[in-house]
Amino acid sequence: MTYPLNGIAPLSHLGVIRVEGEDAAKFLHGQLTQDFALLGMDQARLAAFLSAKGRMQASFIGFKRSATEVLLVCSRDLLPATLKRLSMFVLRAKAKLTDATGDFALYGIAGDAINAVAGSAQPAWSKADLGTATVVHLYPANGTPRALWVAPATEPAPAGPALDATLWLWSEVASGVATLTTPVVEAFVPQMLNYESVGGVNFKKGCYPGQEVVARSQFRGTLKRRAYIAHAAAEVAVGAEVFSTSDLEQPCGTVVQVAAAPGGGFDTIVSLQISAAQEGALQVGAADGVALSLLPLPYPLLEDI
Repeated sequence: MTYPLNGIAPLSHLGVIRVEGEDAAKFLHGQLTQDFALLGMDQARLAAFLSAKGRMQASFIGFKRSATEVLLVCSRDLLPATLKRLSMFVLRAKAKLTDATGDFALYGIAGDAINAVAGSAQPAWSKADLGTATVVHLYPANGTPRALWVAPATEPAPAGPALDATLWLWSEVASGVATLTTPVVEAFVPQMLNYESVGGVNFKKGCYPGQEVVARSQFRGTLKRRAYIAHAAAEVAVGAEVFSTSDLEQPCGTVVQVAAAPGGGFDTIVSLQISAAQEGALQVGAADGVALSLLPLPYPLLEDI
């Protein structure tokens, strides 16, 4: 039985950080993995905030609401800690960071509902302003277009059929673009989640925390882990270790994101050693592990430099 991925779902698992001031974009440019200095009003950015060791502390979808206001959409569970960490770097920059989650309503739009709301589906990270609302086009799920709707909380919800929130969460996994959450903070460099292949890293921009590690990881032969999509018959936990059945002593990966699959069981994004993914049988947990079967990745990976 197939479940149509079509409609509009409220996204209560996401939060919003507002960055205001004449240095808003410049400040973010110096902190995140993507280029915010050249961010146009018709674009959005996937970006990561890293530790000095290059490990992801948060992931964002960022876009400008005006020349002096940028919104960063992230997982709500890690927003308070992320806001605190980012704010420490403001120093003399003319930028003010606040938790604006309560000021905005966020909806996921999928399938034909995008045509009714935004005219048509567009390439990922395209952005359009519709009155006071913003539509950011995302990576598709199983070929179905998806978009993020962000508008002031006082605005009416976009019109269209209701989409079950669990189906939207599954679409996030099926897209192969992971959203970082608290259990896996500082577990990955961006390439371990394929961020350089889905628009999340700019290798030409200037310095930001962790940049040297990210650049070094991209050179041929040094990248040992990638993100994959996998299916499990039973639920697994974000942050759980993945093992090759040929070696139950040493984990070869980590569960990044999980959602109930429409046809039963659970789909998950896992970050795995490339060698383990190529060798075969995998499971979550060493003792009485839950078997994982890898699914096709829905986008090509960039080659190492």
